[in-house]
Parts: sequence; structure tokens; C-alpha cells
Amino acid sequence: MSEYLVDIKNERLSFFTPAGEVKALNDVSIHLREGEVLGIVGESGSGKSVTAYSLMGLTAYPGKLIGGSLYFNGHQVEEMTDKEMRKIRGNEISIIFQDPMTSLNPVYTIGNQIMEAVLLHTDKTKAQARDRAKELLELVGINEPEKRLRQYPHELSGGMRQRVMIAIALACEPKLLIADEPTTALDVTIQAQILELMMELKDKLGMAIIMITHDLGVVASMCERIAVMYAGKVIEYGTTEDIFYNPKHQYTKGLIRSIPRIDAKEHERLIPIEGTPVDMLNPPKGCPFAPRCEACMKICLREMPPVTNFDRVHYTQCWLNQKEEMEKGAAK
Repeated sequence: MSEYLVDIKNERLSFFTPAGEVKALNDVSIHLREGEVLGIVGESGSGKSVTAYSLMGLTAYPGKLIGGSLYFNGHQVEEMTDKEMRKIRGNEISIIFQDPMTSLNPVYTIGNQIMEAVLLHTDKTKAQARDRAKELLELVGINEPEKRLRQYPHELSGGMRQRVMIAIALACEPKLLIADEPTTALDVTIQAQILELMMELKDKLGMAIIMITHDLGVVASMCERIAVMYAGKVIEYGTTEDIFYNPKHQYTKGLIRSIPRIDAKEHERLIPIEGTPVDMLNPPKGCPFAPRCEACMKICLREMPPVTNFDRVHYTQCWLNQKEEMEKGAAK
């Protein structure tokens, strides 16, 4: 039995398109214990959502797992049938998708959609499921829950729809909640409320959370550990403190440099990461970040760097760190 709730080992997943093989995930390993909050950050197309969806058995055609293993709560996900997966999806593991308007069915009331999740995974009667739906709306801070149960998605604001999505995800008190950019479409005040609500519910229910985002401010306030993804690889992994105060990969440093700072001097310019993301149909032989890296060496373009461990949790894949380690060893 694994000590981890989520144990993804060396996952390789590709999309076989008419144009060729898109290597969406290339040797991704992620571990998460019960009650922990993990942030997965990186730019669009880095493989954040694909990792989460594959854990739920939601890899869309023509995507295919071609290597590695995925364990969730003792279940080996890639070995499970659709029927077995449906039993744990929504029950033990839930997801909040990016856009609540496209995730909610416009022709069903809010009450119907929350009740569906309760009736599907529990043996509650219709009346009990309705009571549970009302209770969940109260739990996520929606006023007049009785009235909201009879309303349709278009009658609610963006923040309220997002709260309804959280209520559906929490209907069966899952062990793991995956939040895929849950605050992207919301204004800053509502965003803060939603994040606060998720942390309150985490403490109340003892569930683990995987927070997928490109907003480093969100992970700084919520997450205990952070996985930085680039071009289908976890290029740096560590505690929130490691990543923000002692970043080791050039891409992580670039991400942190591009965050607006509250203590910055007036008119101080943000430093963007130059260049464009990797073409995943033809990824480079070496480090995928090498073409955009200011400190790129010849070996970076030729070979993928091995893992450099800094402590039990913090590691990265960067030739500069290998070089530093070798120089330290030589100095001794």
C-alpha cells in the first residue's frame, strides 16, 4: 500500500494527431499525501491539465498513456475499466473545471445538477438529495439556497456559478479535489473568496487539493508544495518556500521575475521570458527550455539534464545545477 494518496510515476502520455505525435507528458512524477495542497504551475500547453485529467481517466481521444503508472488511493488508474472509474470519479476524486458556464447544463436547474451527483454516488432518496443540495449551497456561501435550487445557470453571476461547481465537486466529500484554474474568469475580490472557501473546506473535510494555475500569487497563498511544469516535464519541484525563495531552474526564476511586486520601485518594468513555447510535435533533444534560456550551454541543447536533488523534497532538472554540484565536489 502506497504512503501517498496520489502517486504518479514516470507518466508519458501522447496525442496521436494527423500531424504527428504530440508528446504532452514526458516522464512526469507527482506525489501527494492526504490533506496536502499541491500547486501545478506553468504556461499554457505545459501539461498541467492533461496530468490532472489523466488521473481521473478523462484523457480525450486521440490521447493515450504510453508509459508510467498512476495510483490514486490504492487504485491503479490505467488498469481500471470505465465502470470502475465512474464509481470513484465524483465520489473519491472531484474536479472543478476552468469555466463554470460551460460545465453547467443550461437546461437543468442548479438543484437538479447538484442532486444528480448525490443520487449517483449515494443511496439517498430524492428528498434527502435535495436537502443535501441545499446544505451544500449553504456550505459554499450562497445566499437564499432554496431559491437558487430552482434557478438556471444563466440566472447566476460568475462567482455564484463557480461556487455551484464547488458544491457539485464536494457533494460526496471526496478525498481529492482537483481545481483547474478555478478563479480565471473571476474578479479579484470573488477570487479571494473562492480560494478562502476552498481552504476552509479542505480543513473541514480533510481533503487533498491539486491546484492547477498559471497565477503564482494563488499558489503562494494556498499550496504547501509546487510542481513547475514546462513542455510536458516537471522541471522543478519543492516546497512553496523553496520555489519562491530559492528557485534553481532558469524557467522558475523567469516566472518569479515576471510577477508584479508590491515593494517594487515606481515604473519598474517586469522582465518577460523571451521566445515562444516549444513545438510539442518536434521537441528539442535536450532541455526543452534551452532555446529560451539566457544561461544556455551547448550540452543543454544536446541532452536532457539528470535530476539534481537539493534536499528530500526539492529537486530540479538543469545542467547549471549539475555544473554547480560538480564544482562544489571539485572544491572539496
